[in-house]
Amino acid sequence: MYYWYMNSPITTLLFVLAIVITLIAQFAVKRAYSKYSLIDNNKKMSGFDIARKMLDANGLKDIHIIVVKGVLGDHYDPKRKVVRLSKAIFDECSIASIAVAAHEVGHAIQDKEGYFLMKVRTAIVPIVNISSKVGYFAILLGFIFGATSFIWVGIYLMVAVVLFQLITLPVEYDASKRANNFLKKYFDSEELLQTEKMLNAAAMTYVASLATTILELVRLFLIGRNRD
Repeated sequence: MYYWYMNSPITTLLFVLAIVITLIAQFAVKRAYSKYSLIDNNKKMSGFDIARKMLDANGLKDIHIIVVKGVLGDHYDPKRKVVRLSKAIFDECSIASIAVAAHEVGHAIQDKEGYFLMKVRTAIVPIVNISSKVGYFAILLGFIFGATSFIWVGIYLMVAVVLFQLITLPVEYDASKRANNFLKKYFDSEELLQTEKMLNAAAMTYVASLATTILELVRLFLIGRNRD
């Protein structure tokens, strides 16, 4: 019976669907990055150039831009007030570079303006990190020892992850909107269309992440209910 609970047609379908959604989103963003990292913008501005201009234009001259290792590990650190860009984004003059760099500065501007949803997201990060780890551990223990109560505790804790991802979506889309509004000052309509496509592909990874978490939550709920 345990095998059936874990591998019923519905739960198996949900599991497979979550994997497919994740793979599609990852493929889309990698494809967009591969394409637009090979196209230089007409102004020959690097990711660093556009990020610095955008920061300075918004009164954020005290925020530093530093290089980090890896690919697409770019982010804004609200605690240390630093924009971190991967080497390719920092150095290169591609459409991908200016799009990603401007997006991360969009988060810095949100921080400066006290954008409510970003403040909420930043505040609950520690809670979500703990609840996700404890939640998965509780679910694992529930399956190993046949303790349904542990499974339900894990499911409830995973709801916090869904809420976090729901808050993340508007935060990310708002940062992209700020990026595109600034890029209009320097680039033509064709380049702006390309930056929008790059940012939309990146945004879809957040949509996919939310969708897969919800599917996993539903799958676990069905398993937990069947075990009851």
